[in-house]
Amino acid sequence: MPELIAPTTHLHDAWLNAHAEWGTGAHEDGFGLAPTDEVDSQAGFTAWVKRLTSDAHTTYQWIAEDDRILGGIALRHNFDDYVKWAGHIGFGIRPTARQRGLATWALGRMLNQAQVLGIDRVLVVCAMHNVASAKTIERVGGILEEVRNTQHGPARRYWIELAQPTQHPAR
Repeated sequence: MPELIAPTTHLHDAWLNAHAEWGTGAHEDGFGLAPTDEVDSQAGFTAWVKRLTSDAHTTYQWIAEDDRILGGIALRHNFDDYVKWAGHIGFGIRPTARQRGLATWALGRMLNQAQVLGIDRVLVVCAMHNVASAKTIERVGGILEEVRNTQHGPARRYWIELAQPTQHPAR
């Protein structure tokens, strides 16, 4: 059974295995991996995991099952310039774990976390040609706003309205 977990150094080999499956140069949405991150060595991986887990503005989660990393998902808390371009949530599933509903499952859970943070409207963006991600976003209530040209090519922009938890007055 899959679970969302915080990034952890004890899954270094499992994460490297997932990373290798994506292949050189492929973008791995949801992991927060920057071009400057060195993740092959234990020290570099530890520094990267520390950066992810100490980020007060983004919640990073790995999709794990039986000590295997299946994907990653990130929730950006603030509507800043980066979120206006990339969206509140980014996610990716390793190629051999796709078509199992993992992205829909993880996205639903991250939307719950967004609600808890008081975010009432979530922007999720995917590449125009990424039909699987578009279907995933639509499955959880995403409404297409528009297709916009970006530095990485055309991107679909979806908004998801979140109902806020009901506040009960103290008795």
